[in-house]
Amino acid sequence: MQLQETKTLISAGEIQAKVAELAGRVDKDYYGKNPLLLCVLKGAVIFLADFMRCLTIPVEIDFMAVSSYGASTKSSGVVRILKDLESSIEGRHVLIVEDIIDTGLTLKYLVENLRSRGPATVKIVTLLDKPDRREVDIEADYCGFKIPNEFVVGYGLDYNEGYRQLPQVSVLKGSQK
Repeated sequence: MQLQETKTLISAGEIQAKVAELAGRVDKDYYGKNPLLLCVLKGAVIFLADFMRCLTIPVEIDFMAVSSYGASTKSSGVVRILKDLESSIEGRHVLIVEDIIDTGLTLKYLVENLRSRGPATVKIVTLLDKPDRREVDIEADYCGFKIPNEFVVGYGLDYNEGYRQLPQVSVLKGSQK
């Protein structure tokens, strides 16, 4: 695949500083609770890796894969679970680790699905929030950056599986929102 030109929106250094800040807040809020970090694949895996290395509290991790995009730059609104949790979350403190909140449709579905499984709490940490695109009422408990309504790639976020390896968050030039 030929990569299109991108423009840096958030530098690698800015991301690392924000990840450390978010981890510090979570360390304080979850002290003594041993939360389960639930990584939403594939986009959040780089954020999860950096985030959990900054934490000082004990945590466990699990993964879910959900999709509402396919190969498009626009959410279809139809959420599919592609990979479910490997263990029960009943009575656990669950912290969903997400790369970006866009329309909120996928995350709202995921939160409702998880709450039906009896966890102690379900909260959300996201690196990026795009509030101008929100279609449902959902907010992150821990948010790194609020960004404009542009299609972004890098730091785990992709376009048609490309660009995930970029160390920064960039706007894909010529893409539709």
